[in-house]
Amino acid sequence: MSADGEHGTEQGSSPTLAVLLESLGLQALIALGEMPGPDGQPGEVDLAQAKYTIDLLQVLRDKTAGNRDEDEDLLVDRLLYDLRMKYVSRATG
Repeated sequence: MSADGEHGTEQGSSPTLAVLLESLGLQALIALGEMPGPDGQPGEVDLAQAKYTIDLLQVLRDKTAGNRDEDEDLLVDRLLYDLRMKYVSRATG
C-alpha cells in the first residue's frame, strides 16, 4: 500500500480481473517457452507449470461466471483458447 493508501503497481494501475487474467496468461506463456522469462532469457518449457496455470485460469473463469463484463468474458475465453492451443502444440510437437 502506498503512502496515500492506494493499492497498485509502480505504474499506478489498480488491480482488476483483466490484470490478473493477463498476468496468469503471461506466466503460462513463459512456461510454454513462448515468452522470455523475467531475466529476458528464454526459459525452459515447463508443461506441468503451463497446465497448472491454464487450469487456474479455468477455475477463475468458472468461479467468476456471471460477475464478469463482456470484455472480461472475451479476454478469459480468448486466453484459455490460445493457451490451450499452444499447450497442445508443445505437448505433441
